[in-house]
Amino acid sequence: MTGLLVAVGDSFTEGIGDPHLHYPNSVRGWADRLARQLGRADPAWQYANLAIRSKFLDQVVADQLDAALALGPTHVTFYAGGNDLLSLRADLTSLLERYEAALDRLVGSGAQVVLFTAYDVRTTRLLDPLVRRVHLFNDGVRELVDRHGTLLVDHARVRDFDHPALWAPDRIHMSRQGHKRMAALVAETMGVPHTLKIGDLVPHEPRGWRHAARQEAAFVRQEVVPLVRRRLRREYEGDRIAARWPEPIRPAEGMKRLAAARALGGPTLDSTGVRGR
Repeated sequence: MTGLLVAVGDSFTEGIGDPHLHYPNSVRGWADRLARQLGRADPAWQYANLAIRSKFLDQVVADQLDAALALGPTHVTFYAGGNDLLSLRADLTSLLERYEAALDRLVGSGAQVVLFTAYDVRTTRLLDPLVRRVHLFNDGVRELVDRHGTLLVDHARVRDFDHPALWAPDRIHMSRQGHKRMAALVAETMGVPHTLKIGDLVPHEPRGWRHAARQEAAFVRQEVVPLVRRRLRREYEGDRIAARWPEPIRPAEGMKRLAAARALGGPTLDSTGVRGR
């Protein structure tokens, strides 16, 4: 199996939580790790990643869908809606209707589509309303998978992700280990062999209640409060950056080298396999 994989979405797919200075936007992420595995399985595989952090569903659709479909992908990964769920007033019925409209377009292209459920991270009781919205959203996504015959990575039901080592300090984005594990899950869902080494997770030993209370207070102060403030001010990192791999590359050629060439304005690879500027 070979083809062109196009990744569409927000910070989950861009790779936030998996820093790497030699990759575009200084992150790597599960999609890049998956692309490297595809290139190892067959050097003919091509890959593009249009995902940008902090984007809402409507922004992902408006800014990425046409560009993704114009590339003629054989496979598309689609994750969007997580930032909508973080909104104080999220209309789940409308969100899922708009999600399905985007899914109709992707499925109608003939590409194999891979969807994801959102993980209901247990962070703080302050975010309990978010957890309830996530459960409803995930149920809706599962229904759409059955209806449209897409592939599903049911992130929410992979219990390994209960382990704190798989999460970044903000507890919303996956850590490097989390992204690596996600890359393996997506490869297995697509039926692609991989060489990713997923080690056993060291059992997590909860500490005493005093330590837990201090951690909780620090998390709320350092992560939750700044997030709420940014939301109220409508400040979004994604408004200041570009897509990481907007044009198809061949991961088998070495993604660090390709990233360096791109940074220097070097040649890229279009969807036909022809090099150009």
